Amino acid sequence: MEKKKSLFAKMKEGLAKTRNSITSRVDELIKYYREIDDEFFDDLEETLIISDMGVRTANEIISGLKKQVREEKIGDAASIKDMLKGKISGILSKDSRGFELNPPAVILVVGVNGVGKTTTIGKLANLLKSEDKKVIVAAADTFRAAAAEQLEIWCNRAGVPLIRHMEGADPGAVVYDAIQAAKSRRMDVLICDTAGRLHNKKNLMNELQKINRIIDREMPGASKEVLLVIDATTGQNAISQAAEFNEIVGITGIVLTKLDGTAKGGIAVAIKAQLDIPIYFVGVGEQMDDLQPFDPKAFTDALFE
Repeated sequence: MEKKKSLFAKMKEGLAKTRNSITSRVDELIKYYREIDDEFFDDLEETLIISDMGVRTANEIISGLKKQVREEKIGDAASIKDMLKGKISGILSKDSRGFELNPPAVILVVGVNGVGKTTTIGKLANLLKSEDKKVIVAAADTFRAAAAEQLEIWCNRAGVPLIRHMEGADPGAVVYDAIQAAKSRRMDVLICDTAGRLHNKKNLMNELQKINRIIDREMPGASKEVLLVIDATTGQNAISQAAEFNEIVGITGIVLTKLDGTAKGGIAVAIKAQLDIPIYFVGVGEQMDDLQPFDPKAFTDALFE
């Protein structure tokens, strides 16, 4: 019970800026309008858009609220807060599934440079190790200067081994060596860092497809996850990033980082509403244990309490 409380406390603290941008504004609207009318809904929709839920998602939520208000003959604006919470919870909970690994497993971590891939890998390795899984990491982003050095620091913090080559080496060769190490050491999970950006989409696609072929050939029985790391502060650009990477490599889950640094955490709602990809983890701080499994109820509660 204490652990659950601390997890909720972390989520609530991490979402403080977003909560202020949404629920504080909703409270102001309720005090100002008292009664529900079209102008109230216009202002409420603007509030949702500002939090980066996006025009499409905000419009869907408002349309649903209007229908509910009409059918239930609700006139008191104060009722809207719980109704809004219900709509957001419904979106986040739809087809929601947690992150489960069946060893031996391979996790490909993808995303553009600067979103927090390296720290996410370190935190994820630490989380899996705390679950008594044997973890090894492959530094297959050999294009970005100092990428392997930064990853090594995080792996040392997490206490997990790292397989790396020289800068500019063939990423496929790094993954191949990491797979051999994982098999010989009987590791449960191999986490592979990948390049955030090559010269063009075709190069990136070819590189990721090559890595996939090596994994399929060398670990044919392994379960595989492809996690896209997205920086929450990028807002609606996160949607286009997810669509593009999904097209290139097929995303199985999303890690949403830096939620604690933005008032636009509504992007989590937009991602869930617009993309058929589960959010597995959220980053709500810089500490090693600040990568939290995504819990739709805890997220919604933290947004409104």
